[in-house]
Amino acid sequence: MSKFEKDLTTGSVAKKLVLFALPFVMSNFIQSLYSVADMIIVGNFTSVATLNGVSNATQLTMLFTNAVIGLSVGGTVLIGQYLGSGSKNELKDTIATSFTVLAVIALFLTAVAPFIAKPLLGLMRVDAESVRDGAVYFITVMSGTLFVFAYNALASVLRGMGDSKHPMIFVAIAAGTNVALDLLFIGVFGWGGFGAAIATVISQAIAVILSAAYLVKNNFVFDFKFSSFKIKADKLRLMLSIGFPTMLNNICVSTSFVFLTSIANIVARGGGGAVGVVGKYNGFAILPALGISASISAMVAQNFGAGNIDRVKKTHKVGTGIAVSFTFIIFVITLLFPTQILKMFSGDENFISLGKDYLKTLSWDYLIVPLQFCFNGLFIGTGHTTFALISGVSSSLLFRIPFCYLLGITFGFGMKGIGAGAPIASLAATAISLAFYLSGKWKNKTVNLNKPSGDLEIA
Repeated sequence: MSKFEKDLTTGSVAKKLVLFALPFVMSNFIQSLYSVADMIIVGNFTSVATLNGVSNATQLTMLFTNAVIGLSVGGTVLIGQYLGSGSKNELKDTIATSFTVLAVIALFLTAVAPFIAKPLLGLMRVDAESVRDGAVYFITVMSGTLFVFAYNALASVLRGMGDSKHPMIFVAIAAGTNVALDLLFIGVFGWGGFGAAIATVISQAIAVILSAAYLVKNNFVFDFKFSSFKIKADKLRLMLSIGFPTMLNNICVSTSFVFLTSIANIVARGGGGAVGVVGKYNGFAILPALGISASISAMVAQNFGAGNIDRVKKTHKVGTGIAVSFTFIIFVITLLFPTQILKMFSGDENFISLGKDYLKTLSWDYLIVPLQFCFNGLFIGTGHTTFALISGVSSSLLFRIPFCYLLGITFGFGMKGIGAGAPIASLAATAISLAFYLSGKWKNKTVNLNKPSGDLEIA
């Protein structure tokens, strides 16, 4: 294997899982850090109205970003399985197709952002004084969507090949740049939400440049020349068959948060802003489980491609134990110190009161969600992203949104009721995933790796 590729099919499962997961978790921790830095600096240097606008707009940007990142999962899974089976030509074509498709989608979203910003924020019931700041933030961040997608594509390719160290290094540099630019643009220049957005775009561009330069310097299989950006029909078909369900799953999850924010705006003035800010903290809280899930997916993809089912099972079991251990600690911290957590973002009493009610009930999700994440890592790694879609849709649309509305508005529990929707939804999704796992159907192959390129098929 090349220096980019790590063999995850041999050796200690626990050791390789942890060694792979730590850089991934740190990378995502750092990436989340400068997302939180935006919110903390905006909250401390601007008005509550601006904070609410940026917080609500963030939910919209994540809706579009997570949708396309979900689509790229198809490429990541194929990369891991082609690597495990030793299919080098298929690996190269998959990477080229993945990069090209993401670039086209990113350019389209950049073009339409100015026309949809205010209408979408209006549908979310955002306060009138916060809409302008929210629209500016959304349009500016979406103008840099190409960089966001490009970095995530490069990082996912490296992780699919077993390298989680270099994505961590590149995003650390970008995070430091983002925080420095936040302080300059918001604290010194007074640019508010626009300053936070432009700092994010610049930092993502730096991460892309560093990642691409590193890969080209080390003779990566893809040379980043314009002529190399091509779409192979068979690879696109496979990517869509695997990645499209994950994309729909991410859309459903992100849409549920948009609805959640809208419900909070109905419950209380500034409620959506509090939900968005807590969402930033939640991004940190679930990182260990999310990182372990991604590590499980990478290890499972290689071992499943190599036909080692026993090692696949062990990877899932060990990963679940690690994820649950981490999130239990986070649950305890969150339950004991909700006020201190919220004060990092703003000292506004109404904001803290709303956020505290929401966070206290939401925190119970940390005891359940790692189980679901690890099941998803197993199912995605084996190519069963359609089931992950079913589980995600059930959790987001059939359970989370209805229960948030029912408990928050109908029964009058307010922000506490909205927060309770998360653990209820995760519990339902975990039960569905457990049933699928016990059925053994996840062992069935969804991609035939042994057929020639033009004849690859979905099982």
